[in-house]
Amino acid sequence: MAIIKTVLVTGGAGYVGAVLVPKLLEAGYSVRVLDLYIYGDHVLDGVKDHLALQQIRGDIRDRSLLEVALRDCDAVIHLACISNDPSFELNPALGKAINYDAFSPLVDVSRDSGVRRFIYASSSSVYGIKNEPNVTEDLALEPLTDYSRYKALCEEALLQKRAPGFTTLILRPATVCGYSPRMRLDLTVNILTNHAVNMGKITVFGGEQMRPNIHIRDITDLYVQALQWPENVIDGKIFNAGIENQSVQKIAEIVRDVIGEDVRLITTTTDDNRSYHVSSKKIEDELGFEARYSIRQAVEDIRDAFEQGRLPNSLTDEKYFNIKRMQSLKLA
Repeated sequence: MAIIKTVLVTGGAGYVGAVLVPKLLEAGYSVRVLDLYIYGDHVLDGVKDHLALQQIRGDIRDRSLLEVALRDCDAVIHLACISNDPSFELNPALGKAINYDAFSPLVDVSRDSGVRRFIYASSSSVYGIKNEPNVTEDLALEPLTDYSRYKALCEEALLQKRAPGFTTLILRPATVCGYSPRMRLDLTVNILTNHAVNMGKITVFGGEQMRPNIHIRDITDLYVQALQWPENVIDGKIFNAGIENQSVQKIAEIVRDVIGEDVRLITTTTDDNRSYHVSSKKIEDELGFEARYSIRQAVEDIRDAFEQGRLPNSLTDEKYFNIKRMQSLKLA
């Protein structure tokens, strides 16, 4: 197996990237980050002086920039996207341009530049709503939103571009939870923890909807390991990645248990009854990967960040909320 030394992380200053990049550096990789840095220049301050880190501010739609960023790269971890349904729906044309139209050129330039491994962060939302007790990778994709539909189309495009010496791996993560230096407070576990700590109450809309989750430490560990597995065990493969399928009501109860029994739990009705649950048995069986961290630990990590003053103005600062920042920036 050819040794991977240099890795490009698109979206490396995002929620997941901000945890992943330091892990890659610690593992001995040279890392290039390509990102618009719309959530702040500070995200990677903890490693900004690392000699093996190169930060590139730019747009993945810029092919000439891609050619520079990918020069002498061995692997790509593609995280960059307009993330989550509300942000995508705010500007569907922009969402399509970044999440889908820019994808094939990125893959083409990667392959032409000699990249040997391309790891794509898809989403478990590509399945849509399933009644099966275990949503496995072989089930039909029935995405409910354009965000999820373009994730599925990118998977298809990547598989079509497989070639000898160009290993592809598609991961379908559950909803990520836990603390990051580029914190998101618009994801289920993180939202509920923020409200419990700072409002003393949690409002649950519906409650019976299932949500698959994965701790941010687990998903970033997975991306690091994905650079190390032999080509023949991952090439052209698709894996779900999650740990706990819990109802929103149960997640709220976990949050209350961690933050304090005085947190009020309010349940109200909702028209959004989308429910997702996925099985991660395949990745455990074939690659031996098992998530190690729980929803409870994610809540504890966020609670600790609040107590240490690392998340100021968490109810009002737009940087924690993708759609608010997108509305403010008016990207084109």
